[in-house]
Order: sequence, then C-alpha cells, then structure tokens
Amino acid sequence: MKSPIMSIAMNLALFIGLPAASVAGSEDIVVENAWARASIGTNRPGAAYMTLRNTGTDPVTLVGLETPLAMMPEIHETTTDANGTSSMAPAGEITIPPGENVSLAPGGLHVMLMRLQSEMIKGETFPLTLSFGDSGTLTIDVPVLGVAARGPEG
Repeated sequence: MKSPIMSIAMNLALFIGLPAASVAGSEDIVVENAWARASIGTNRPGAAYMTLRNTGTDPVTLVGLETPLAMMPEIHETTTDANGTSSMAPAGEITIPPGENVSLAPGGLHVMLMRLQSEMIKGETFPLTLSFGDSGTLTIDVPVLGVAARGPEG
C-alpha cells in the first residue's frame, strides 16, 4: 500500500501539472511460455513454470500468488550443494530488474502448488494471479501438459 504522503504528493503533482513519480507495475510484466505438469492425484504438490519479462524502466517485485487450484501457491527455489544433494525452499519475493527476465523453470525458481484442490489434468488450464505489491496483479491461464513434459515445446 502506498503511504498517504506519497498518494498526496502524486495527486498534488498531477493537480499542479508536475510529472508524477514513476511506479513500475504489473502492466510492465510480460509472461511467456507458462506451463505446468499434470499431477498424479492431489496428494502431491504440483508445479508451474514461466518466464517473467519486465518491459518497464523500474524494478517490479513479485510478492505473492493466488489460484483456486492450490491453497498454498509459493515461489520455491531448488538448489544443489557441492555433494550433488538437491533441496527446495521458499524463495520469498522476486525482483525483476527493468529490461530483464526471470525464469521459473524446473531445477531452479518455480511456482510450487501445495495443497491441491483438484487434480491437474493434461489439456486443461488453471488461472494463476501474480501479485506485485502496490503495483497491481496479473492473472494468466496456465496450460497443463503431460506428466513427463519438459517444457511448453514438449
């Protein structure tokens, strides 16, 4: 939420004809190649992948996710240590610098869909809302591919 002082300053700037401060937002984000793998039932979490591209001139921070498909959607990151052991943990907020991409892909950052409310079925889609704090939201439809899919190309 914007501070009351910032809101007053922006409104005053517009009223007297000064340029308002630039606020990067969801309108600056382009989502490319979104996809998910079909699930085997609802007992195990699902995952979704995509590329987030910031076309704006300011950083944009992804702060949350929502979908009716899962009660706990979160951004997670898979890391591998020097011994080859992989682990996964919540990644928190993700900042996308201006003019850059952030890839949510298998083996790295990804959308973890925990506590599935229904099975993820090949050929269907589900809505996923990305929240960018004070900068708004963006809802996309994520296509569900086969269980063994390695990306949107197959």
